[in-house]
Amino acid sequence: MMMIHHHDDQTPGITILGLGPGNGSHLTRQAWEWLQGCREMYCRTRQHPAMADLPETLQVFSFDSLYEQEESFEAVYAHIVREVLALGQRPGGVTYAVPGHPYVAEATSPEIVRQARAAGIPVKVIDGVSFLEPTFSALELDPYPALSLVDALTLGNSHTPAFPPDQPALIAQIYSQIVAAEVKMTLLSVYPDEHPVRLVHAAGTPEEKVEALALYEIDRSQHLGLLSSLYVPPLEPGTSFEAFHEIIARLRAPDGCPWDREQTHASLRKHLLEETYEAIDALDQEDMPALAEELGDILLQIGLHAQIGTEDGEFNLYDVVKGINAKLVRRHPHVFGDWKVDGVSTVLQNWEKLKEAEREANGVAGTKGLLDGVARALPALAQSQEIQARAARVGFDWDTIDPVWDKVREELEEVVQAGNAEERASELGDLLFAVVNLARWYQVDSESALTATNRRFRNRFSYIEKRAREKGTPLSELSLAEMDVWWEEAKKKE
Repeated sequence: MMMIHHHDDQTPGITILGLGPGNGSHLTRQAWEWLQGCREMYCRTRQHPAMADLPETLQVFSFDSLYEQEESFEAVYAHIVREVLALGQRPGGVTYAVPGHPYVAEATSPEIVRQARAAGIPVKVIDGVSFLEPTFSALELDPYPALSLVDALTLGNSHTPAFPPDQPALIAQIYSQIVAAEVKMTLLSVYPDEHPVRLVHAAGTPEEKVEALALYEIDRSQHLGLLSSLYVPPLEPGTSFEAFHEIIARLRAPDGCPWDREQTHASLRKHLLEETYEAIDALDQEDMPALAEELGDILLQIGLHAQIGTEDGEFNLYDVVKGINAKLVRRHPHVFGDWKVDGVSTVLQNWEKLKEAEREANGVAGTKGLLDGVARALPALAQSQEIQARAARVGFDWDTIDPVWDKVREELEEVVQAGNAEERASELGDLLFAVVNLARWYQVDSESALTATNRRFRNRFSYIEKRAREKGTPLSELSLAEMDVWWEEAKKKE
């Protein structure tokens, strides 16, 4: 006859035990032997199939009532942690049981361990089979070489998935149609509607079920519950930022591309400018496939600069990403903090105040002017408009548009009155600056406006060339009157 040794001696402490994913057959031998030696056990919830198979001598208490009393899961978990810590300080300590494994999708266990260690309370963890093992069996899936494990509530509260889409993902705790709908909306920001996915319900229990369906259908499933997970197969290779990063590093590797390997920050400068202008051209043409391609070319330039920075020990791609993430959060307290704004103008005014605070924090307040951040490499029209906009944000601007018009007329007259070529060039610059300000007041981007005019001129002049070829006459032999007729034809065609 086997002797059962009870653990509830006079030593305080906390034993956290995993009950496995299903009935008692999933309990580990260590867990079963421990429970046989216990007089009482506290469990996070009785809603678990192993409850019916526990030793008959075991008195079971649960925290299920807290789910009704508290306002949120976080409050429930915090309450449980407090209770278990208090129980653990009793002379006989406490055994606290959780579904699955104590460290897999279980919010209370890590926090109990952390606080117990800080308080000097002994802690013992008895492993359990998690929901993952039977889920992998149900999917007939080996999670290696890569699988993202994702919490449904965290994902549902996000705008985009925080894992690479060219790797598979398992999303746990899709316990309701509402949660499934939120998860679906986040995933649809990256995956197509018809992306094939699989819902796994009650893995490791007799009620286990695998549903194959399209992503857009997941919130229509009639089987969703506390034990539901979603498996999302990967998109095609090369659809993640990580894959892009690896390609860039491969191109710069010793056995990579000779051209890419010899590039420097300085040699890439012209390419960054060219690719940016090509993207702007595609944007102006409203050619979205071309814009997507050109944005990829700009991303290539960013990746190459970051890889060179990595090799030279200056900075890496994640420094770039971390820097812009921190800056965006810091400069949008009305989104990520508790600042209140009443429109775009307030946002821009706050933006300048935040930038000034950053300059003070960096020790450059007073040494770096408001306009120092305007890139000198910008085209002249764009630079003028940005200079004027920044000055206006701190109040250096007229109250109405009338003085703006007066300034344009004044500068035009000064061009007329200019006494020599040098004066005329200076006054023409002032006139252009005044016209840019007029465009700003009308909320027109002067650089884009002139680009559009250039494009119209190109198109109309190309029409004149086409008509001249049809007539068989060289352009140089046409009169201005003849060309003007065709110019007007081109305008009508527009």
